Amino acid sequence: MNTPPPVSADTHGIDPHVFGRRWAILAVLCTSLMIVIIGNTSLNVAIPTLSRDLGASTSQLAWMVDAYSLVFAGLLFTAGTLGDRYGRKGALLSGLAVFLMGALVATTGDSAGQVIAARAVMGVAAAFVMPSTLSILANVFPAHERPRAIAIWAGISGGGAAIGPIASGFLLEHFWWGSVFLVNVPIIIGAIVAVSILVPTSKDPDEQPLDLPGAVLSVVALGSLVYGIIEGPHHGWLSNTSLVIFGVAIVAMGAFITVESRVTHPMLDLKLFKDRRFSVASGGISLTFFAMFGTFFLVAQYFQMVLGYSPLKSGLLQLPMAIVMMSLAPQVPKLVARFGTHRVVPTGLTCTAIGLFVFSQMSVSSPLWSIYVSVVPLAAGMALTMTPLTTLIMSSVPLNRAGVGSAMNDTTRELGGALGVAVLGSVVSSVYVDRLAGVTAGLPAPVREIADSGLGGALAVAEKMGPAGNALADTARQAFVDGMGTAAFAGGIGVLVAAALAARLLPRGGFTPPGAHHGRPGSDETGAGGDVIDEGVIEASPILD
Repeated sequence: MNTPPPVSADTHGIDPHVFGRRWAILAVLCTSLMIVIIGNTSLNVAIPTLSRDLGASTSQLAWMVDAYSLVFAGLLFTAGTLGDRYGRKGALLSGLAVFLMGALVATTGDSAGQVIAARAVMGVAAAFVMPSTLSILANVFPAHERPRAIAIWAGISGGGAAIGPIASGFLLEHFWWGSVFLVNVPIIIGAIVAVSILVPTSKDPDEQPLDLPGAVLSVVALGSLVYGIIEGPHHGWLSNTSLVIFGVAIVAMGAFITVESRVTHPMLDLKLFKDRRFSVASGGISLTFFAMFGTFFLVAQYFQMVLGYSPLKSGLLQLPMAIVMMSLAPQVPKLVARFGTHRVVPTGLTCTAIGLFVFSQMSVSSPLWSIYVSVVPLAAGMALTMTPLTTLIMSSVPLNRAGVGSAMNDTTRELGGALGVAVLGSVVSSVYVDRLAGVTAGLPAPVREIADSGLGGALAVAEKMGPAGNALADTARQAFVDGMGTAAFAGGIGVLVAAALAARLLPRGGFTPPGAHHGRPGSDETGAGGDVIDEGVIEASPILD
């Protein structure tokens, strides 16, 4: 029987074999993450094609996009907990396998209902994949290297959101709509093989019992909250339907808090929120992704329906955002080490707000360079913000509960993204309908309803009207741009307020030196690094000031 090599101080308590291949493991984790991120953003440019080929209604098209996000967000906490309890590598492999099955079903789908169901299955898979990647990362990198690894992870996360539309646009111009899902298949197969070979097994050594009531309540609370956000613009934010949905979310969340505060082994230790690093970082990530996904949602429509670009060109024009984020993110730990989290994060949020303010000034004929004047600070701000905030969350959680910390990080991203699309989309819709009223007043009620449903509907009506529809098309484009400007400006104000709060609330103290003390979750004793390695030594992370 082979005896494993002794753990040396040079590997910081990590198995030498694992330590030696940690960067290869990171590449595999980032590949798995990219699959999930692209799956979340690639479908938007395929919507017109799916509408035409499958005869899908507007509601069905919306659920093709939203089914993924709804299931993904609702299951994140439960999936992260299961990974901690039974093994993160197993959770990652299971998620990739289920994602593969969902992609194959979607590719061969011949109805809108089948595509929606396949997207929901892919959302279940994504809930196991995404938190597993970050929690495995936390277990294979020592504390002093973890900020750099998380920076790369965060850059891939942000850049992947912009790469998805590019890949979809290219495939749609050369192949059928199913290729949008099929392209993931060889990547997933390669990731499964690489994970099986390279990634070590890890789980919570304490083997805490599952918190089943907490798991059920978290699914109900998060699922109903995201559902309410998605459907809010459709039903009306203050409609009876929306109030009932949000009421269910509030009641379930209250019950979740009550249960988690009383059980011996809670799924989410509520004491974590007493740690400002955890609570402020969670709010900051939500607002960052609020701006990111809300902006992607508006930019895609602006490029295609206002400026008239093809899906592929629209995706390619978003590439600079991905390049900025993926190139800047790995450099952020150096900036944090020099200037401190309490300076870098507010600076990043301020850059994001500036980008939104500039974007709010776009017109129906803005030159491309002016768009990039807004896109570059947006991307830079997001890159500056995501890495330190993700590290703050993970450093606040004990290493044996890394899956829960990762799930919290991912949940705040999903909620922020869903809010960004829903809230900014609702603002655009409200301004759009108001500005369009003067032109559509004389149209028959069914036609007016189509034009009021969105810019795509108005342009379709205008096309059928012939030359007489030019005025409707021009007014609709201007109305959309007016609404987009209002939404972007309002989002900028919100992010700017968050920057001020982050500057005030983020901790300024020095990081805890290696081996200083043992920590407990939710207390300041966790230390800036917050990891308990095999010998019980706590190491500090230089990303914290």
